[in-house]
Amino acid sequence: MKRLLTIVAFATTISASFSQALNYNDLGVLFSRDNNIGTARFNALSGAFGALGSDLSATDINPAGGAVARDSKFSLTLANKSIESIVNYYGNTYSVQDEYFNISQAGGIFVFDIDQNNSGWNRFAFTFNYQLKADFDNIYSGNGNSNFLFYDRHLDDTTPPVNIFDRSLEQNFSNETRGSNSSFNLGISAVNDNKLYLGASLKFHSLEFTERSFLTERNDDINGNILIVDDFTERFIEGNGFSFNLGFIYKLNKFIRLGASYESPTWYQESIEDRSGILTMYEIPNLDLSGVQDRYFDGPYSLRFTTPSRFTASGALVFGKQGLISLDYTYKDFQNFNYREVDPELQDANRLFSTDFRALQRLSVGTEWRFDRVSLRGGYSYEKNPNLVIGGNTDKDNIKSFSAGLGYNFGNTKIDLSYQQAENSQFNSLYNNSDINIDQRTSRIAATIVFSL
Repeated sequence: MKRLLTIVAFATTISASFSQALNYNDLGVLFSRDNNIGTARFNALSGAFGALGSDLSATDINPAGGAVARDSKFSLTLANKSIESIVNYYGNTYSVQDEYFNISQAGGIFVFDIDQNNSGWNRFAFTFNYQLKADFDNIYSGNGNSNFLFYDRHLDDTTPPVNIFDRSLEQNFSNETRGSNSSFNLGISAVNDNKLYLGASLKFHSLEFTERSFLTERNDDINGNILIVDDFTERFIEGNGFSFNLGFIYKLNKFIRLGASYESPTWYQESIEDRSGILTMYEIPNLDLSGVQDRYFDGPYSLRFTTPSRFTASGALVFGKQGLISLDYTYKDFQNFNYREVDPELQDANRLFSTDFRALQRLSVGTEWRFDRVSLRGGYSYEKNPNLVIGGNTDKDNIKSFSAGLGYNFGNTKIDLSYQQAENSQFNSLYNNSDINIDQRTSRIAATIVFSL
């Protein structure tokens, strides 16, 4: 079902085309993770909001947080992302920078007070929220000589004995991904005796992903003739899914809040993949070989899959209106990822998830302190990569991030700003496992405006 390149005349020499494009285990991780981003206040506390509530992005983690809000509110968040990648490839270093802009959040909370009538219930809330779970916008490139090659024969060379180009001279490569994974959240929550908050929500997920990979090889033969090959592949994936979320928050006393939430697996029912590619071999006048180009198209193919469920445990210390300290622990087991197709390549990916992957664990800590109308915020987050093989299980691919922010309260309107910076190493494969090492720094600036009714 799936292939990168099929050229009958050379199937024995190039049946395993270059592997720079993400494999199905890479895609499974990419489509299951979230970047822990949302409103500027949420970002400034590194997403440690599971026991706090009130914020729109907090309801994406714990739907019980909607009823924490005393008044109805609406918020809109604009964000800018900047990525700096230092690519290391067989001793060569290459730097790439890129920037992106998007709407990362938009939604509202409708709060309704209840005439208790001895029921103990104080109020309930409806929430709706669009959230950018993850954006896939990224690019890296590099060059060097691995002393490996994929293409040692020219497509136009059909007269035996064919000329063999078996010495690697240079490779140039690039990989670009675009798209996003977003969700729309519809939730309901209520509070009993101003202590116990309960909530539930339905989440509708939308996935759009594009990947473009490019490789140029320069190889020569014993007589110094040079074979130049360009290999371009392109992939499109679209999908829609749904999940549900349950949670609670409990005020143990005036200072301590505890919370927990469970988000079900996300079932992607309608996911489609398309592929295309172009292989170009340039002319070699000395050997009377003409330039040749071969194109292919694959798809559309069904790509239904189920992502792992998520459990979040939270705690917070709240010091009245002066400040707070909060903590979230998130657990998501990637051994439970599953492609629901019979295709052998996808079933192989499922087996690798069960042996070569672990649970993603994230710890986030945030704090906020108020000075009249101004709020100062900060946070830190550490997230383990679920892949046990990539990077030799060195933990260099774990994500470490810090955040800071401030807010100003005008009364019925609030403006929040945040800055986040995350660092980690990525290990991608071209000729050998993890032979492209990328030290990546991602910075995000977000601004949110909140209107209260």
